[in-house]
Amino acid sequence: HPVGRDYTETLMEDREAILLCDRLGYSEAYCGEHLTDRIENIPNSMMFLASFVDATKTIKLGTAVVNLPYFHPVVVASNAAMLDNLLKGRFLFGIGAGILRSDAEAIELPESDRQARFAEAIDHIVKLWTGQAPYNIKGKFWTISTEKNLAPQYGLGAIVPTYQKPHPPIVGAVGSPDSKGVVNMGRRGWLPISSNLVHARHLKGHWEGYVQGAKEAGRAADRADWRIGRSVFVHEDDKVARAYGKTDPNSPYRQYFSHLGGKVLGHGGHRHFKADDGVPNEKVDLDYMVDNLVIAGSVNSVVDQILGLREQVGDFGTLVLANPNWTDKALARRSYELMAEKVLPAVNAATLRAAAE
Repeated sequence: HPVGRDYTETLMEDREAILLCDRLGYSEAYCGEHLTDRIENIPNSMMFLASFVDATKTIKLGTAVVNLPYFHPVVVASNAAMLDNLLKGRFLFGIGAGILRSDAEAIELPESDRQARFAEAIDHIVKLWTGQAPYNIKGKFWTISTEKNLAPQYGLGAIVPTYQKPHPPIVGAVGSPDSKGVVNMGRRGWLPISSNLVHARHLKGHWEGYVQGAKEAGRAADRADWRIGRSVFVHEDDKVARAYGKTDPNSPYRQYFSHLGGKVLGHGGHRHFKADDGVPNEKVDLDYMVDNLVIAGSVNSVVDQILGLREQVGDFGTLVLANPNWTDKALARRSYELMAEKVLPAVNAATLRAAAE
């Protein structure tokens, strides 16, 4: 959301988007979290998702992501287990190491510890979910024990169980062109989401890394588990779609890439957006990012672009749509409606025809 928007209004708008998606039959919705960001302004993804327990019926709700290094594993494991039960299994546990440097500064988290804390945190969380009390889990950053105060007759010493067994699906974001983390996701059976902030030419490599990790662990990788994030806007009028999605100075997609893309470029991540490694860094500006990473157009145009993406990267299970600010609520809602009612049915039908040939 743009800086300066009323905070309550942005929360209600984000809620409206997920409620709309549930009514339209979308399969999943995700929410991120940052502690010190007024643009990506949800500080606790599980708390936000809990507000949909009774308001939604079928859509699965996922964190994207819980920044594990910031929190004690017992707190995360118990809160996530409760949300899994409240949603009766419609919960997806998306996890990450936390990339916002102002968040890390605010909680005095050394950059040198971030990845190690992430790895230890998820190991502890899985052990809490799959193990039995009393716990005796040792680590460099956290040691978890309930041995001294275990009192099962009073219900003391064990965290609440998850609804899904052995635990909720674990989802990992793949945010860099040559991700090493996606190999570990394959080893551990986590579900990968390729970021919408990475050019489509890098996505095939994401899947190849995931397959490599799965093979190392003796697992079969299923393309249905692969989620790909993209920024998509569709409208009946191709000119309206291109303006709102790409060219209008007030386009929320331009605002989105100005903020998120600007963060990536600020850390030297120009290659994320390049259609070719030969493109000079100075050419990777806002226009370049929007031109190369936003899918916008009429229904037929967007269908063709998504099918072209599938042809380029291979089959995948779920297309995850980025949700920028609703600068024009009617246009934003109409795009979701057309995606559900026109675009995705056409894409799925074309995919089935191709598979039958």
